[in-house]
Amino acid sequence: MSALHSLILGLNRLRNRFHNGRVRPANLLLLVPHCLQRCTCESNITQDIDRCNRCGRCNVADMLQLRDEFGIRCHLVSGGREAIAVVRDPAVKAVVAVACEKELADGIRAVIPKRVVAIPNERPNGPCKNTRVDIGAVRAAILDLLGTSA
Repeated sequence: MSALHSLILGLNRLRNRFHNGRVRPANLLLLVPHCLQRCTCESNITQDIDRCNRCGRCNVADMLQLRDEFGIRCHLVSGGREAIAVVRDPAVKAVVAVACEKELADGIRAVIPKRVVAIPNERPNGPCKNTRVDIGAVRAAILDLLGTSA
């Protein structure tokens, strides 16, 4: 990760630490990358995340479960430009974003002043393939933005 990306993510974390405004579930977006889906999966969810058959072999089913549990928006994107377009929707007031550090840093800069909680994905098979995310961290970010406790 570059020094610039580290700086942006660090400043964003600091900003979020001191910002404690609540967001309504309808205004909270959970933004996830397409690379969370296993590359061997037969379901094509890039156009419609609800096509996921929730087999549990990747984190997509977990993201849908969080969406359903909290009544928030959830959108799967295939790249940074698509993510920025989704986040710029005026109805979106805050975002929990999962991606690699570079994409997170670039996205945060592009959507200022919207509040973004950035959660880096894990890349056990390298970038953009079968990535994972800490579901506990995603849940905690959602709870924090909604102003509720676990």
